[in-house]
Parts: sequence; C-alpha cells; structure tokens
Amino acid sequence: MTDSLPMDSETTYKQRLNKVFSFIAENLDSDLSLNNVSAIAHFSPFHFHRIFKSITGETLNDYVVRKRIEKSAQSLLHTSASINDIALRHGFSDNTSFSRSFKNFYGISPAAFRKENTQRHSKIRQAYSKNGQVYPDTSQYLRAIDNLKKWITMSAKIEVTEIPTMELAYVTCIGPANIPAAYQKLIRWATPKGLMSESTKMMTIYHDSFKFTEPDKVRMSACMIVKERIMPEGEIGSKALEQGRVIKGSFEISPSDFEKSWTGMFMWMNDNGYTKSDREPFEIYHNNWSEHPEKKAIVDFYVPVK
Repeated sequence: MTDSLPMDSETTYKQRLNKVFSFIAENLDSDLSLNNVSAIAHFSPFHFHRIFKSITGETLNDYVVRKRIEKSAQSLLHTSASINDIALRHGFSDNTSFSRSFKNFYGISPAAFRKENTQRHSKIRQAYSKNGQVYPDTSQYLRAIDNLKKWITMSAKIEVTEIPTMELAYVTCIGPANIPAAYQKLIRWATPKGLMSESTKMMTIYHDSFKFTEPDKVRMSACMIVKERIMPEGEIGSKALEQGRVIKGSFEISPSDFEKSWTGMFMWMNDNGYTKSDREPFEIYHNNWSEHPEKKAIVDFYVPVK
C-alpha cells in the first residue's frame, strides 16, 4: 500500500492545502486540531491526514508544532517580547510546555537561544560549521561581520519605503528544489492568458526562514504580479500582498550571493533599529539572470518592518 496520491487529484488537493497553509500561519495561537484544520480543506479528518502527510511529508501535528517553534525562534531574535508572551502568541499553553518543546527541537532553551543568537545561531557562524569545519574564534567572527557590512554597502542600495498593495497569482511549493517547477507551472498558466510580457514581474515569497527551518521543509510561493485579482485555477492561487513598510535592498548579484544578501539585509535592519513585522520577506526579479552578460540577477529584496 502506498501513500502517493492519484495524479488527477493532486492539483485539487494542493489548491485546498494553500488555504490550510495560510490558515495555520495566521492562527498559530488557535486550536489547530485535525478536526478543525481538515474542515478548512473540506475533507474528512481521516482523508485529510493522509493527503497532508503525502504532500508535506509530515503529519499535521508535527507540522503545526514545528511552525510554532520556528516562528517562536524568530520572535526571540527579532522582538523584545517576554518568553511567556512569545509562548502564548504561538499557541503554547504555558511557558513550561513551550520551553520543553523548544529544547527538544533546537537542543537549547528559549532563554539560552536568545542570549547566544549572535554567536551560535548566526548565518555567518553556520557557514563556517559546514563540512565539519569548526566555528571561528571571536576575532574571525567579527571580521566576517565587518566584511559583510562593507560588501552590503558596496553592493546594495538600501532604503526604507512603503509598498502598495499588489495582486498576485502564485504556486506554492515546499523546498527550494521545487521552486523552478513552480515557476514553470505559473508561466504555462499565464502565457495563453496574455499575462507574460517584458514588464511582467516575478516574485518569491518566503513563508519560512532558512535560518530556522530545514531547507527541504521551507515553504515558498512562486508569484507573478498581476493588474487585478484573478480567480484561483488548479494549483494557481490568488492573493493580495498588503501595503506596508519595508526595508528594500536593490542588488545586481550572482545567484550564489543571494544568501549573503539576505543576511546583510537583516544585519542592516538590526543595526539601524528596525524590527521585523509578522509579514513575510520576498524578492522581486527584474531580469533573467541567465541572459545577463555577467550572469547576474537584478533583484530587490524586501524585509517587512514595523
């Protein structure tokens, strides 16, 4: 017996799961039991459990707990809220259950995680730990920070601005390996509708952070900015990206520099006293990097702030 889904049903299931993903993200402090969430997707609890695990690779409960912990970790690093407030805001009944779940997940208590984040949990530190390398000493770490700040100053134009509301057509996927296929689906849908032109802008929204979520579990949306609201169709979803304040970084970089750019953006945010909002970061692309004479992407990175 297999957990795979019939191909003719998969598109319908993914369309319904788009609603589920959004509902969970917006209601982490609510009752996200199997009965309640399956009702959002209009499936029986038994059927929904099978579908959800087949598409995400996780049970609903494992997914919800992981999201609550990962979003809590972001709040620990990006806000000054108390640990108890963070626990309640993300669906934990009390500080004790939150601390136990957090430590089981990250191997460290929430308080220690917040205290040590500038060392143990920095992307700069993580880069040195790959392939069995040890963390650098403090002087190496500070040099890495200084070099990144200089690189950002030279490579980006950064400003704080207000973005307007944008209507989007999108395809959601899990894991960066699946983002090219998501864009291909979006383009195949848009082309016969006359929505593809030289002025069409593509966008990736990151619903999870690579800093806190394993790469193969990061949920992303491949998006196209459209002039007016569309009707959902198959895997193609429709949503509005709300107006709001953002830090905008404009880059012309190699694809290999994307992670460094994001790290620098968040460092700039912290150094300049801004606080990330609950809205999700995203990228807007202005060219096809493979057609650039130097194989560079002209891209804007956006970090929503309060």
